[in-house]
Amino acid sequence: MTQRLARKLLVVGWDAADWKIIDPLMVMGRLPTLKALIDSGVRADLRTLEPRLSPLLWTSIATGKRADKHGILNFVEPDPAGTGLRLSTSTSRKCKALWNILSQSGIRTNVVGWYATHPAEPVLGTVVSNLLFEGVPRQSPGSDADWPLPPQTVHPDALREAISDLRLHPAEVARAELGAFGAAIESLPDSDPRPALMQKLLAQAASVQNIATWLLDPETKYEGVLPAEVTFVFNEAVDVFGHHFMQYRAPKMPHVSDADHEVYRHVMEGIYQVQDMMLARLLELSGPETTVIVLSDHGFHSDHLRPAVSPSVNDEHAAMDATWHRELGILVMAGPGIARAATLHGPTLLDIAPTILTLLGLPIGADMDGRPLIEALSEPVTPDRVFSWDDLPGESGMHPPGARVDPLEATQALKQLVDLGYLASLPGTVEEQYALVERESKFNLAIVQMSAGRIVPAAEILQGLNASHPGEPRYAINLAQCLYQLARFADGRAVLEALLRHHPDLPDAKVFLGAALIAEGKPEQALAHLEAAQSHASVAPERDCLIGRAYALMRQPDKAESAYARAAHADPHNPKAHAGLATVALIRGRFDAAAEHAFQAVQVQHFFPEGHFLLGQALTWMKQFDQAVQFLNIAVSMQPGYLDAHRFLASIHRSRGDVDNARKHRLAAEEIMARAKMGDAAQFDPLAEAPMGPMEWERRSGQ
Repeated sequence: MTQRLARKLLVVGWDAADWKIIDPLMVMGRLPTLKALIDSGVRADLRTLEPRLSPLLWTSIATGKRADKHGILNFVEPDPAGTGLRLSTSTSRKCKALWNILSQSGIRTNVVGWYATHPAEPVLGTVVSNLLFEGVPRQSPGSDADWPLPPQTVHPDALREAISDLRLHPAEVARAELGAFGAAIESLPDSDPRPALMQKLLAQAASVQNIATWLLDPETKYEGVLPAEVTFVFNEAVDVFGHHFMQYRAPKMPHVSDADHEVYRHVMEGIYQVQDMMLARLLELSGPETTVIVLSDHGFHSDHLRPAVSPSVNDEHAAMDATWHRELGILVMAGPGIARAATLHGPTLLDIAPTILTLLGLPIGADMDGRPLIEALSEPVTPDRVFSWDDLPGESGMHPPGARVDPLEATQALKQLVDLGYLASLPGTVEEQYALVERESKFNLAIVQMSAGRIVPAAEILQGLNASHPGEPRYAINLAQCLYQLARFADGRAVLEALLRHHPDLPDAKVFLGAALIAEGKPEQALAHLEAAQSHASVAPERDCLIGRAYALMRQPDKAESAYARAAHADPHNPKAHAGLATVALIRGRFDAAAEHAFQAVQVQHFFPEGHFLLGQALTWMKQFDQAVQFLNIAVSMQPGYLDAHRFLASIHRSRGDVDNARKHRLAAEEIMARAKMGDAAQFDPLAEAPMGPMEWERRSGQ
């Protein structure tokens, strides 16, 4: 162990929490606990992973690894007994989570409600799995026998009865308490099912809170409950409330009635306030000596960027699927070991586990996909590394391979997944259910591979899925994106054209077909498809960025700037919009403005090679070569195959007499071009030189 900065640690997960709602509430003084943490520590946007599905993401947070490594690829998995589906289990996780690593290191840990922790693992400490609220009866139970905990929900099992008693039944949430979410809600008739749903969700959140505070309370005197050094608490209330009630927020969505908008418009603010009050009690019991991390796995669209819902959809669950998830979640850290007001550089979910290990003085696994957020720490630390925690011997509490899970029927949990749009309505036969889950898990694995830059294996999976289900837009569109990144533009276009034969009016297919045509150097044809897609949605930043790119390639800067400005206005957190404005400024020779826009792009998203390249490009034209080299090097470190970045670096080094570095980057550029001719160079468009790019630079500089 190296220096340990955190003696005690509390990690609180708020599924889908988003700064867009939090910041205005803090200004109004309605989230005092979170505000006080931020004032004494650090805050940041936390970038999510793809696909934006909670079991995958919270397991990545707990392991520091993408889903292809940790093995949780879906909400559900086949029951090995052959009887149907079950929620994804801890026995399916292929690597150690933080609580296993901490147990192996002699650190006592509590885990309450975390995704994919059933069956509870026998760690050093206490685990209450994510099935703690399963099987809630309609009526308030008369005894524990009326609402039994599923087997293996609690470790150690001696705490089972006490944990069961801490759960709150929905009937114990008084209707009058709903008035805090909207004055009219408590008096609504029973024919409206939404107040009862709110009671159930509040009871579940309160149950998690009751268990966590009981475990943290120094006054708890119960055999088997010992003080823990680290506590993980997960609450999904913000996400589930969002899928049901975010559609009612202002501005009013077209499909929402005036009456529903008036009654339910403030529900989301209410659940954030509930979470803040719960956080206050957790902090009180943890004590001031505790380092605190509050985070979410992704955000949740809450404004004009919410996906459109067809007015013909007569369904209270109209707003329910993962397309409502925003890519930026929240991260707050405070307490011993955390530097106040530090600036964090593009943190992602993968950075949380390495940061926790570093705070606790433990080495980081070299097979983890993230990095420790050293810039957030109060003292300089050089973390130790091990090859993999999975290779280190010791008692970690992880279930052995092939461990048996007691049969259980998580029917309510499965129904909720269908209600939330996370799971399609299940087919009738077990074989059809298995086929559906296998197909969706393969698709999720392909998205994981794409997001990690492993384009070839992703394309192989998607080609199989698209061949067996040619009318499924997700398979075709993502396959086309892979082919585009592999410089197989004509093949990608063919996939999209086939999809449009199945779905002639599908806007996303037209947008990506436009992208494929741009990549082929056919911007005029691209614009026809992009502008056809434009009529389907008034706010579409990604589409506007593609339209801007098409106009930029056609050297029409006014129209390009207009499209990029629309995208930036609609979503100021879209790095592509700022990068596009930088490109337009370069076309016009306004290098100061180009540098400012490019700097905004990398501020919004640090891991954005194009943004760093554009900043280096603008600085090159401004003849600020030292800074230009710095940002161009960042671009090629993030994306080694960035041809124009290597070309600029070769030119700069050659002009300064640095023959060795000039030769290194020239050879790298030649290798990229050779690979591109063979069709396997990812992220390279050989047909479109960047405006004011390296070739123009060399011409104008006389090289």
